[in-house]
Amino acid sequence: QVQLVESGGGSVQAGGSLRLSCAASGYTYTNYAMAWFRQAPGKAREGVATIHVDGSTTYRDSVKGRFTISKDNAKNTLYLQMNSLKPEDTAMYYCAAGPNVQWVLRFWPNEYTYWGQGTQVTVSS
Repeated sequence: QVQLVESGGGSVQAGGSLRLSCAASGYTYTNYAMAWFRQAPGKAREGVATIHVDGSTTYRDSVKGRFTISKDNAKNTLYLQMNSLKPEDTAMYYCAAGPNVQWVLRFWPNEYTYWGQGTQVTVSS
């Protein structure tokens, strides 16, 4: 049915950059919010960045100024540009999408309907 597939993860040194991609199929971006979450071993899944239909974006404080979320509707693809990476950014990163995501719940995983399989990001010091 609806599929989200992440790519672009890898291993980099602190200060490096990566761009994650999330290819979507089975739906259009109309009325859908999209987000990136991440989860480190033994820790809860946490929201990284969100983007809504109107183009508004939010970021968790620890990535502000370093990460940029964007989407290309023509390609049905979501992106996360990650610059100045830190070891604390090491995690499995997941793409998520959902219809009518409430703004106040945008960093809550249960708000999203569809999830990708994840792509690993490892940052070495």
